[in-house]
Amino acid sequence: MPLTVRSATGEHRFTVQVAATPEQQERGLMFVRSLGPDEGMIFPYSPAQDVAFWMRNTLIPLDMVFIRADGSIARIVTAKALDETPIPSGEPVAAVLEIRGGRAAELGIREGDVVSWLLPH
Repeated sequence: MPLTVRSATGEHRFTVQVAATPEQQERGLMFVRSLGPDEGMIFPYSPAQDVAFWMRNTLIPLDMVFIRADGSIARIVTAKALDETPIPSGEPVAAVLEIRGGRAAELGIREGDVVSWLLPH
């Protein structure tokens, strides 16, 4: 599914998998050995809620991009592979985007930038 982040440095397009079910959200990107520069996974929440993620069985570092209901980025955290320390959203979020670790900084994506995607119905 296509996803776009609009930032001061331009529009950044990603192709993401959707973790729609509780089982998909629990597994996330566990055991994935590589992720392309413009690939990721989106975890949608309706309604928006406080969430926390960890990196159990996640073999690669990831940027976790916490997204508010209005599409703006609330927080970006680069998580270390296999780190089981919970990473909280800090506020209710409508989605979390996971991309390759360090990619948000490479592209100049920051808090306040806007993410857009269309979930299949």
